Amino acid sequence: MNDFGGAVKENDTYNIAILGVPYDGRSSYIKGPSKGPQAIRAASTGEAINAWTELGINLEDAVTIVDLGDVDVAGNFSDISVRIEERVWEILAKDGLPIVLGGDHSISLPVVRAMAKKHPLLDILHFDAHPDLYEEFYGDRYSHACPFARILDEGLAKNLVQVGIRASTGAHRQKAAAFGVRTITMKDWQDDLTLAFSNPLYISFDVDVLDPAFAPGVSHLEPGGLSTRQVVNLLHGLEADIVGMDVVEVNPARDISGITAAAAVKIIMEAAAKMTLSIQAKQKEA
Repeated sequence: MNDFGGAVKENDTYNIAILGVPYDGRSSYIKGPSKGPQAIRAASTGEAINAWTELGINLEDAVTIVDLGDVDVAGNFSDISVRIEERVWEILAKDGLPIVLGGDHSISLPVVRAMAKKHPLLDILHFDAHPDLYEEFYGDRYSHACPFARILDEGLAKNLVQVGIRASTGAHRQKAAAFGVRTITMKDWQDDLTLAFSNPLYISFDVDVLDPAFAPGVSHLEPGGLSTRQVVNLLHGLEADIVGMDVVEVNPARDISGITAAAAVKIIMEAAAKMTLSIQAKQKEA
């Protein structure tokens, strides 16, 4: 039995590949997300959960999922970024769909660089309490508070939709407006929200989009967020071809009874089910 309810297999060919990036060198406050991949994998054990999702997809049988281990995060961030991009590209070159386990949110920039090479018209759905649109944070342009500023500056996203935002500054709002970002704040949240994307979709999921009641294991607690149920419902209703995702900022040092890691596993598995439905639809068309 391997992780994610026994869905993970050892195979040279695959549809979905899990990749860990145990890095928190760009965290601005409390370190700990480097242990996130380990915590997520542990919470996904088949001894505790099964591979069936709410959409009726058995991930053990319906799709081939592998775990490719962790990216080497030794050295400076420039070198680490290159390695992250290369490892993600290896997955994409095999027409696999990457699910990247962070790590702090700075890792999303090199992941998206690889995604945009494969999918020049890439849409991004970004779940977060924070827009991560700082031009620099405490002098660091590659802080975990800045990846989406860099993603926009580098032209890596055709469209960016940010959900769950509740900690924007005036400068964030100006940056979002300048690049045509659609921002769905918690103040304006509606439970019947549905989202549709016409281009290949990448999901970047910062677990602090969840209210601290559902995800206490984060470095930056921001009350007033989404419930796990609301996120799952939104994922289920997505009209999109999901081509990859990351789940970042799980800090097990601050977690309570593994609640946050368990929520991350739930989100990953329900997103993987949506990916599987897309894979199956493409196979029927072929």
